[in-house]
Amino acid sequence: MSQGDGERTGRATEALRGLPSIAAVTADPAVAEVASGLRPEIVTAVAQQVVERFRRAILAGEAGVDPDQVVPAVREELTRLLRPRLATVINGTGVIIHTNLGRAPVSAETARAMEEAATTYTPLELQLESGRRGGRMEEVSRLMRALTGAEATLVVNNNAAAVLLTLSALCAGREVILSRGQAVEIGGGFRVPDVMVQGGARLVEVGTTNRTYARDYEAAITEQTAALLAVHWSNFRIIGFTAQPSLAALAEIARRRGLVLIEDLGSGCLIDTAPFGLAHEPTVGESLAAGVDVVCFSGDKLLGGPQAGIISGRADLVQRIAAHPLARAVRADKTALAGVAATLRHYLRGDVTETVPIWRMIAAPVAALEARCRAWAAALAAAGDLPVVASRATIGGGSLPEETLESRALAVDAALAARHGLTLPELAARLRAGEPPLMPYVADDRLLIDARTVLPEQDDGVVRALAAALGVA
Repeated sequence: MSQGDGERTGRATEALRGLPSIAAVTADPAVAEVASGLRPEIVTAVAQQVVERFRRAILAGEAGVDPDQVVPAVREELTRLLRPRLATVINGTGVIIHTNLGRAPVSAETARAMEEAATTYTPLELQLESGRRGGRMEEVSRLMRALTGAEATLVVNNNAAAVLLTLSALCAGREVILSRGQAVEIGGGFRVPDVMVQGGARLVEVGTTNRTYARDYEAAITEQTAALLAVHWSNFRIIGFTAQPSLAALAEIARRRGLVLIEDLGSGCLIDTAPFGLAHEPTVGESLAAGVDVVCFSGDKLLGGPQAGIISGRADLVQRIAAHPLARAVRADKTALAGVAATLRHYLRGDVTETVPIWRMIAAPVAALEARCRAWAAALAAAGDLPVVASRATIGGGSLPEETLESRALAVDAALAARHGLTLPELAARLRAGEPPLMPYVADDRLLIDARTVLPEQDDGVVRALAAALGVA
């Protein structure tokens, strides 16, 4: 052993001896303070895990391992265990359906319905009138029938599951024809061709990336063909020299050739988006009216409800899908069903722009957004000049690509942040780590908080978060 190796071994031995005992860690007042109410064996287990982590770091020769940091590390770990990670975040990003922030917040009525379903017994699969077993999808099917004309509806845990289940039940072992321009990938690496393979279907691509015609589908049909598949471009656009056949044209081919027409609609829009200054987004009702046999879409995008995948269409086909063994593995639980039903009732009443958060955001007048920003600035006058600036909010969540809405944001420029001893990235980090956490964005050398994506009931939280981050009263 060289002299250098001996010195390193000696330092490691000394550092190991410096590690506190488990008893000393758990008895430390700093640990005891945050461990109050926890089972003692949990505190002991966490202390053992942290001490072991320090021990391994010392034996690996890592620099800067300080035994005095064991107690703070145990305290931090216990605090993290006790603090809910999925707590409230204020969305100041200007992205309405923000996938990283849980997509669509639900209405108060929907939240109450989900809470009641979670905390009580419910007649999930029981007909109260007869006392006999009933179908768990009866309520949602009835609501969707009224709203879209769908004969039957099935709810699963997300739209990827809806597409996978539909293909598995209706197309396994047979061919499905899809335009090359619709063989898309969406968030999280979800690729339509891969899902088709998992569903047991054989993909037959027709046309080209930018131009596909009805005759391409017609020419590709064989005795092995089960379905035609249409995938809505929900998160991108192809513009210029393009062509895609209408759903009505595909429906005519499917009917004439005895095939099923399936559509992955994605966003699950139920109302016209054009009156809000957005491009028209195809609705579920329009797809079914055009002749689509089965349409799959999300519950937590433009529908504005809880996470869900919804399958609507012909009763005989939906029944076949529901009877597939995979259906039980991906079906929605009672809380999601209660949430979807409560959300659909907002559409029945026509009050979505007043009650469903994403539609409140989309419909909010610019003047109201500006007034809210000015109220934030006035409450933070001690921090300095916080201008209200024009901004553009996006829909997000794989819906209405490139569509934006005029909005207003509160701005903090680099000079003002520096007066408070911060860079803009440091200020953004403080806001994210605050109570409540606030997600801003940085653009054009300014930190911005877009009012369109902040729930009105969170206005006080914006003021508190900024005041704390800037160190002002």
